[in-house]
Amino acid sequence: MTTPFVAVLMGSDSDLPVMQSTLDVLKSFDIHFEVKVTSAHRTPAATHAYVKDAEERGCKVFICAAGLAAHLAGAVAGITTRPVIGVPIDAGPLQGHDALLSTVMMPGGVPVASVAIGKAGAKNAGYLAAQMLAVASEEMAERVKADRQKNAEAVMAKDAALQEKLGR
Repeated sequence: MTTPFVAVLMGSDSDLPVMQSTLDVLKSFDIHFEVKVTSAHRTPAATHAYVKDAEERGCKVFICAAGLAAHLAGAVAGITTRPVIGVPIDAGPLQGHDALLSTVMMPGGVPVASVAIGKAGAKNAGYLAAQMLAVASEEMAERVKADRQKNAEAVMAKDAALQEKLGR
């Protein structure tokens, strides 16, 4: 039996500083992942071959990061029926707005789940992948719930500290 994993694809190695947030979240949930640089434009055959191979080896979710024209997520979504999450990279003269539009404007029937531009989106891509995997894994669902609770407790602790500082 193969271990389910998430494939994290980047259009360029320069995307790694942003996508490190994704990898950190996946690690925190103990989700197996692979990371690859591949291009919808420069290496379309290699991208296609990787997606097909990854799917056969147990990839359950693809996370695709790209800037500028940002066609990687859409190209991958056209190859697989697995969920694809697109992360627009905040690069170029439009600071990721072009990448966002390229990522979200998919034709009907070929969806890409899109997250915010940049590091916040990269972080949420990891969380969204965990939630997608939680649909088929009660253990993962419990990890996601526990993480949400931990985050809520951190906010409440910060509020309590603020109230104390303000003398209330």
